[in-house]
Amino acid sequence: MLSVIIQTEGAEGPAVATLAALVPGAAAGVICEVLLVDRAGASAIERVADVAGCRFLAVDGSRAAALVAAARQARSPWLMFLHAGAVLEAGWLEETTQFIQRVSGSERPRAGIFRYARSPYAETGFREALKWLGRIIAGPGADQGLVIARDHYERLGGHAPAARRSEAKLLRQLGRSSLTLLRSRIIVA
Repeated sequence: MLSVIIQTEGAEGPAVATLAALVPGAAAGVICEVLLVDRAGASAIERVADVAGCRFLAVDGSRAAALVAAARQARSPWLMFLHAGAVLEAGWLEETTQFIQRVSGSERPRAGIFRYARSPYAETGFREALKWLGRIIAGPGADQGLVIARDHYERLGGHAPAARRSEAKLLRQLGRSSLTLLRSRIIVA
């Protein structure tokens, strides 16, 4: 039902934290596969993928090119894009399953994005308050994850490999009217 694509950027610890939050989805059979994508081809990430039972994909080129390559190799009709280090809170599985069922039964294509939650261990101060305010004004960010039907993703053209901020561009393409803000929160470091 769902292929999860995690862009790792060579960081082992954040990838493991994200994978740990996905265990209930794999145990319930909702997550069919997890692809760990790394542009650097880090051997540490390859070991993490092997131990966790994930597929590892080393891609040369931009971040967007890596995401597109992973989406092409994914086998499920639904895709979930996550950044390494982003941790889904409890309850994400039920809500994501309901969202997929509702959208699958509707004629209107939609994508889902998780509600932002700052890490309780993050620094606090004026700079962080400005980031929070910017997030409220700009709307959802790419680090909040994305759940989208593969055919909808392909119709939109996916992540534009030539674009500088391809994830943000994809979110703008979706627009607020076809983007559902899910109640489940994602903790972003």
